[in-house]
Parts: sequence; C-alpha cells; structure tokens
Amino acid sequence: MPVYQITGNEYLSLPAIRESDGAVESISFLYMQLKGMLEVTGTPALIAPYIQCGAKRLPLNPVWERQHCWIPSFTSVSDGFSFRCTYLSPVGERGFGMRLEAENQSATAASVAIGLDGEWTQTLHTVNESIPLASDRMVKASGWNHMFVFQQVPGLPLMAFAPIVGDDQPFSEIDQGAEWSQHDFSYDIHKTTVLQPGQRMQLDVFWGVGYEEVAASTSAKEMLRQGFDALYARACGWLSERERRSGDERIDELLNTNLFFAFFYASGRTVDTEELCMMTSRSPRYYVSAAYWDRDSLLWAFPAIVQADHAYARELLLSVFQRQGRNFGVHSRFIDGTVLEPGFELDELCAPVIALERYVAITGDPSILNNALIRDRLESILQKLRMQRHPTAALYATFLQPTDDLHRYPYLTYDNVLVWRALRCLGEWLNRSDCLAEAEAVHAAILEHCVFAHEGKRIFAWSVDLCGQWDIYDEPPGSLQLLPFYGFCPMEDEVWRNTTALIRSPSYGLSFANHPIAEIGCKHAPHPWVLSMCNSLISGHAQEALDHLRLTTMDNGVACESVHEDTGVCTTGAAFATCAGFLAFALLEALASC
Repeated sequence: MPVYQITGNEYLSLPAIRESDGAVESISFLYMQLKGMLEVTGTPALIAPYIQCGAKRLPLNPVWERQHCWIPSFTSVSDGFSFRCTYLSPVGERGFGMRLEAENQSATAASVAIGLDGEWTQTLHTVNESIPLASDRMVKASGWNHMFVFQQVPGLPLMAFAPIVGDDQPFSEIDQGAEWSQHDFSYDIHKTTVLQPGQRMQLDVFWGVGYEEVAASTSAKEMLRQGFDALYARACGWLSERERRSGDERIDELLNTNLFFAFFYASGRTVDTEELCMMTSRSPRYYVSAAYWDRDSLLWAFPAIVQADHAYARELLLSVFQRQGRNFGVHSRFIDGTVLEPGFELDELCAPVIALERYVAITGDPSILNNALIRDRLESILQKLRMQRHPTAALYATFLQPTDDLHRYPYLTYDNVLVWRALRCLGEWLNRSDCLAEAEAVHAAILEHCVFAHEGKRIFAWSVDLCGQWDIYDEPPGSLQLLPFYGFCPMEDEVWRNTTALIRSPSYGLSFANHPIAEIGCKHAPHPWVLSMCNSLISGHAQEALDHLRLTTMDNGVACESVHEDTGVCTTGAAFATCAGFLAFALLEALASC
C-alpha cells in the first residue's frame, strides 16, 4: 500500500503526495454547485519534482519531515547532489507553492536542472464515489501567467488550475530564470544552472485554482508576488499559534497532525461560492469522502476546530445551521444540505445542539444563541424529536445506529443520553420548562428501561425494544463509555463501571483485550477503532489509550477508522478527517486532566 504525505488549506487539498518520490497524484477542492468535490488527477503524477545532472535524472530517496506537523518537505541525496522540495499551502490562498532547492556537494562543477513535470489526465467528481468527467478539458496559452492554463469547460467554465514562475509587471523583479514547455496536457517547468562545488540553486513554482483561467492564474500570481518566504513565515505563524505541546514528542506529533488534518480536511471553503462547509473528509482516500454527517462533523471534528480558531468555528456553525439545518438528523447529505442517504439517526439530530453547547463553553460567547436562524432550527429539532418519542416511556427511537448500520432494537441507551443532554440545553436556551422536565423524564426512563442484570451485575444495555428484548453491544462511534463524558453519570457509577468492564473484557468478542491494541471494535469494522482510543482517553482509560496510540501508525500518523489489533496499521477508513478531530480533542482533554 502506498504511503502518503498530506497538506492543504481551506481552499485546496493535496491528499496524496507519494512518499516514495514526492509526486503529487492529485489536488482537490470543494465545489458547492456540484454538491461535492473535484479532484484533478495525473498519471503517473499530476506534479512530480525532479533533479537532473547533465542528461541524467537522479534517483530520489526522500527523507521526510513536517514543519509544525503540517508543512511537508523531503530531502534526497544522490550522486553528490542534495535535492529538497517543500509543499506550502498558505491559509487564505486559493492555491499552493512548491520550493525546489539543490546543492552541489561534489568536488566538481556540473550543469544541474531542478523542476516539475507531470500530466493532467482526468478530473473526478467525488461524493463517496468518484466519477470521471469524460470530456471538455482544454489547455491554452495565457497572458495572465505568461505560461499556460488547464481548464475544464463543459459549455461554461467549471474550473481551472495554472502554474506561475515569473512576473513581468512594472517594478517587479521576479525573474527566476525558469523555462517551461507544454504539449497537450503534459508539461515541464525547470531551471538549469551550472553549480560549482558547494553552490546552491532554487526554484519556486506556485499553482492557483479558480472558476476559470483568470481566477486560477492570478491566484498563483498573487502568491508569487508575496513570495515563498513571506508565505512560509505566515503559515508557520498561523500553525504555531494553534499547536499544543505536552512535552511528549510522539503524542504532540499525533495531536497536532490530527488537529490540522481535521481543520483543513473536515472543513473547507468552496472554490465557486467561497462558503465554509463541513464534511467527513476532503481526502478521496476516505471511503465516504466529501459528504456531510451531523454526528461526524459536529460531535467529532467541531470540538477540535473550535479549540483551534473561535471565529472560524462560529462561521462554520452558522453555515451548518443555514445549509444543513433543514435535514438535521438525516443519515447523510451533500455539502449543500440536500439528502444524500436517507434514514433517521437520533444521534445526528442531537449533534447540532451539543456542538452549540460546546462552542459556547469553549469560547464563552453565548451571543450565537440569539441568532434567529439558529433558534428556528432548534425549534425544528424539538419538533423532529417529538416524532421519535415512545407513546408512554420517555425514550426516543432511531432507525440507524452510530455506525449508520441498521439497529437491532430501536431505543439506544447512548442515543437517549444525547437526547437528555440536548433537551437540557434546549430548555435553558429557549426558556422551555417542558424541555427541562422531559430531560429529567428521559434520565429516569434510561435507568428504568435500559439497565439489566447480567451475570449478577447490573449493566446498561446497548439497545432495547421496551418489550423485554435487549442486547449487549457497543459501537465506538457512539459508545456507552461516553456516558460520564456527556454528564449522564459519574465515573464512579456502579452500573457504568460494570458496563465498561464487560465490553473491555476478554469475554466480549470485540474488545481485543488480549492484543497489543486492546481497544473496542464493532461489526461495522471488526478491528480496534481509533474512535475507541478517543473514547478511552476521556473515559477513565487515558493511560491505556496513550500506550495504544504509541503503538499505532494509523494512516502515516493520521487517524483512520480502525487499526490492526496486533500491528497498529490502518485496516479500514484511511484519511478519516472527522475522527482526526475527535482524536485531537480527546488528547487535549486527557492531557489537560493529567
């Protein structure tokens, strides 16, 4: 399986930078009018860095590092020459830059070329599945960048992307001595210099994206004019302000890598309308990418994002309530809020309320609760909740479980704990005494109908039918381990302690208790889940979870759905951005309580 580096900003993602040779397989960006994501891809590479000595391309043996856990670069030493490539995606810019550097470490002078080549082979439209756009690609010479611009134009413009290496504007001194060639959808951009021993050379190439050629070319040009060094310093400043440090290098790397991955891959700004939106992952390597789930975005990713940037989080919440609010609680949706997969999920209906509560608690800013749209959406959540209530018992039904799989019994203990929490918030915010009273009734109903005796000990059932049927089970996306985290009971509660002891014990078939990675799985993916490590971090098993995290590689340090119980390598769900958010948040919570 290929290993990848990743980076990106709110406009654009580089989800597949090959570790083996530094080649960029694709770039991707969100597109509101298309309800998802466009991927610009190349075979064997869209953008491939290289160094050439005379007529010989030197082999690349990259050694990688990430500045501030987000700016990847590699160094390769071969045949007496050092070659370095840095990938920079500055915040606020509609594009990215690549800096190529070479040094002659040999004893003789040589003619050296450094550059990028590649080919645009297709554009994919992605929402869970990727569909190629079969036609309407074009390339043309452009005076806007004095080079060329690639475009997808199905009648009207759809998107464009373009490089730039120089600027001929008055008073501009940007002339890197670069050359370029282009044939159809292939290109080569390079700089050639005779390097004396110990001498260095450098080439900066910027790429811009946009709705059409002027937007793409000038996005690249604007970055070129600012300069790589200034953009790099600005990016480092932005990242360093948001990094968190505990003193444990391994844990800090996991925390910050996943924090930034969640920030830039679980949310983003669309290229066509510039709207902020949320999604499971902007990486096409995740198996349900570029689509929206209330649970994934608001319960997992949002707590980390609000920790990183309060203003950005506020804009995200307002956008979510505007675009997604009409269909809160529906299985999954497109980024514009329309239904993708139907099916009601109770945890997803509660997620917007809990995200609002989290925002207010972290920022200390309750003013968002006075927003008229948000209050209207909260009222609609109450109306939808009423439709799921049992006629006599104060329990609420769901159609799908937190894994999005069909339930065995309709009344889930975990889901109803979220209902209890949401009703308390709604009662306070909307000044509704009936909501507060119903919250207490839900609390009592869970203790009455969802607690059973098992092997002489009282435990919480996973789900019940209110006709005597119940089951022992757990799902990391909505675990019974989280009941104290949501305030339903203290960690000293005997029933909860019995429950967690059972599902973590060797007798429970999905506990993986006798393996190095002793975290809980489920039928959806029968291996230890990274979300289970998150749950453990905030549910009284922080040290065990930290030990397990130190044993995992996941997806090259980025959260995935599940890992192998013995090796810790990714088994399902690579590039899982919303999970990365919950991992970062849970690490912050655990470290704060140490």
